[in-house]
Amino acid sequence: MATSCPTLPFDEARWIVRIRRIFDEEIEVSEDQPICVFDVPKPLLITKPEAYVPQLLALGPYHHCREEICDMERYKLSAAKRAQSHLPDMDFQKLVDVFTKLEHLVRAHYHRHLNLSNEALGWMMAIDVSFLLEFLETLKNRNGNQQRALQRIPSRMSHLVDPSRRTSSHSMLLRDVVMLENQVPLFLLLKAIEARCSTAAAQLPPPQSVLSSMLAGLFQEVSTFRGIGRPCTDVDRHVHLLDFLYSNMVPRCTEESHGAEEGGDASCHDHGKSALNSAMDLLVSRGSKIVSVMADFVLRVLLKFVASLPCLSVLGDPIEQLTQHAAAPGVPDKDASPLLEEIAVPSVAELAYTGVRFCPTVGGLSTVDFCPATATLHLPVIGVDVNSEVVLRNLVAYEAAAGLGPLVLARYVELMNGIVDTAEDARVLRECGVVLNHLKSDGEVAELWNGMTRSVRLTKVPALDRVIDDLNRHYGSCWKVRVRTFVKARVFGSCRELLACVALLLLFLFVGLQSICVLHGCVPVSYGMPSRRFGAS
Repeated sequence: MATSCPTLPFDEARWIVRIRRIFDEEIEVSEDQPICVFDVPKPLLITKPEAYVPQLLALGPYHHCREEICDMERYKLSAAKRAQSHLPDMDFQKLVDVFTKLEHLVRAHYHRHLNLSNEALGWMMAIDVSFLLEFLETLKNRNGNQQRALQRIPSRMSHLVDPSRRTSSHSMLLRDVVMLENQVPLFLLLKAIEARCSTAAAQLPPPQSVLSSMLAGLFQEVSTFRGIGRPCTDVDRHVHLLDFLYSNMVPRCTEESHGAEEGGDASCHDHGKSALNSAMDLLVSRGSKIVSVMADFVLRVLLKFVASLPCLSVLGDPIEQLTQHAAAPGVPDKDASPLLEEIAVPSVAELAYTGVRFCPTVGGLSTVDFCPATATLHLPVIGVDVNSEVVLRNLVAYEAAAGLGPLVLARYVELMNGIVDTAEDARVLRECGVVLNHLKSDGEVAELWNGMTRSVRLTKVPALDRVIDDLNRHYGSCWKVRVRTFVKARVFGSCRELLACVALLLLFLFVGLQSICVLHGCVPVSYGMPSRRFGAS
């Protein structure tokens, strides 16, 4: 699937005019403006392109010329014409001129070189911003102004922009609006609102307040974490809509040391437990090696004995081939280890088996924690619906591309990907109140998390890494897990050792029966005695 417009012919004359204009008119190239609209990292893009590439609506220059979504152009033009009625002198060209004069600042937001003229870029942004504002207007004050917003939308667009959220197209638009490559600078939205407010300053609230209300409605609509509180809607602190969502959903990396206040006694206790665990591991390892050597020896003796018997020698070769196949190294066990893309952490069902409880918390990722004393895993309440996967994927992509610090959200996604393997895991989290499932089944929730595999670079996130280590330590120290692991690995996990145990039991049974028969005179003591001895008496 194409992710960008085809390369246009290089216009040398237009390029020279633009460069001369920059030097002659001393236009700033906005070196202080950091890039904030990036390409989705390829490792993420190849996993599920439809989650990152707009399916219905193109905003900004990255996807504007894709033919499969050009049908939305007439709807965007319709929104621009309606916006024109609210502008001074009903002149849309004035808004285009404002955006054209800011073209150097607009270009500075984008990672790619925009091979567009200043006027084309101004028209594109003015039209897209007009449609985006009209769409965000439907999300503002969803309870009080829903009917009024519905009246402003023409009937020909009611199947696309639906404040009641009853159409699938509305969800598609919502997903396209939050995609990383579909972002437009937020200051352009504020400029458009300012131009509209200049004609009716007495009737409309300040532009900042209008845009803040729209942002709050968007956050309420797509935020996956529940109980975060009122978002920060200061336009000066956010560069585009996705950055606004990320800033309010993901805490900045302020790592506090949980457990530093627990004192030295706990440390000594943990150290003693660690030493005891190491000793147990050593004993188990040594014992397993001894059992393995004895099993090999008994198996070889038994095979020689079976091969020496005339009636059973035919089974010698098949049994020997079976044991050689079982003993062959390098045979993978798909059930023994998790997928390479997953972190090493027990699933929800496995943690529940060891007594771990799951407690929902109010807030964001900063509330993720595990308490070893009470065996309680604290997780933020997360709502899962048809838009959640696209929102989370693009937030992770923005976090990775923007270099905002440790990949906190990516690490959280990996944690959920690791502990949710099946529909049963999703059911447990739903019943505990951690997951608010608005999908059709728990299986779809499990598929959502399992599909979000590790595809970006990893950095250390001490708070979440500590939770993962504590979960593994708690799970590994449970005696039920140790017994089950030993039995599975050393008794049922190897055909060779299982066959050796069975053969050893059969050998003891055979020798015991033979001894009983000899003592009771059922068989001759020596195979060479004549049979008439038994009838001599």
